[in-house]
Amino acid sequence: MRPTDPVRAANIRDVARRAGVSHQTVSRVINGHPSLRAETRDRVLAAMDELSFRPNRAARALVTSRSTTIGVLVSKGFEYGPAASLHAIDSAAREAGYAVDVAHLDDAEGGSIRAALDRLLTHNVDGLIILAPQTQTLAEIEHLSITLPFVTVHSARAHDDHRLSVDQSGGAALATRHLLQLGHRRIVHIAGPDGWFETEARVRGYRGEMEAWGSEAEVLLSGDWTAESGYRAGLVLLGDPGVTAIFSSNDQMALGMLHAFREHGRRVPEDVSVVGFDDVPEAAHYWPPLTTVRQNFPELGRRCVARLLGLIGEDGTGAGVRAAAGAVPDVVPELVIRSSTAPPTPR
Repeated sequence: MRPTDPVRAANIRDVARRAGVSHQTVSRVINGHPSLRAETRDRVLAAMDELSFRPNRAARALVTSRSTTIGVLVSKGFEYGPAASLHAIDSAAREAGYAVDVAHLDDAEGGSIRAALDRLLTHNVDGLIILAPQTQTLAEIEHLSITLPFVTVHSARAHDDHRLSVDQSGGAALATRHLLQLGHRRIVHIAGPDGWFETEARVRGYRGEMEAWGSEAEVLLSGDWTAESGYRAGLVLLGDPGVTAIFSSNDQMALGMLHAFREHGRRVPEDVSVVGFDDVPEAAHYWPPLTTVRQNFPELGRRCVARLLGLIGEDGTGAGVRAAAGAVPDVVPELVIRSSTAPPTPR
């Protein structure tokens, strides 16, 4: 019995025949040439899809002097927000025909950052996304001379042309306003760790909303994003029955507080309401299901990649930087109301 002949992968000339164009036209489509008619480009792309044709990245780089690779510099850690941002960036980059090369920072020291940048530069990345939302890390990066086009995610400077973010302060205000509208006045905020931009922005949004309603802000700076730190904060709050609501800076810490309250007989939401931040996939299955602030990470990833490609420019030299100048609006978060919040019970 004769073995089945292997199926030959489609090449650029197969695509040209299927689309009814020259192989030079297919090459122009692959390399994003701006002079093609939309109808021609669509026909070539359809032929590529029908034949499952994928351009050879190395060959394309030789022609265009571009690697079609985005470098991402990310702080080492397992927090949900940065991990979800990285996933969203990777998905958006693939949709745009780019690969993602990730370099993890072991710490915020200059040597670690330089080593990570050097590794990405040796891979000839076309641009950088800096996903390192700690103040110390970005302070170190500012001292380095980065000549490639780059964007930063969740940095502090609101009018930075390189910055993209979800509106952290606005999301915190949403969470706080929800509790105030329910009738709560003693609302404690469990903040995240010092040195994180998200921590600072969420505290700012909480304080601003409390002041707008004439209520006193109470910030408990004891969290480190983990459920264990939330559990410890919950044990502290058990000693103050006057607190009727809590805004936690992330969902994992809220989970720890729910554990502490249930373990000691304090009912949620009858005795105390709890709001989180992030809307992790498990938040809908906490007990009770958690009211929280949802960050639109897919939209953040799309904007981040689009912004970087705009800065890179069509010729890959970074000539698009001036044309793409101007701060990009923050992604708007959404309040997701579930069963962990209710009006305060009359005492």
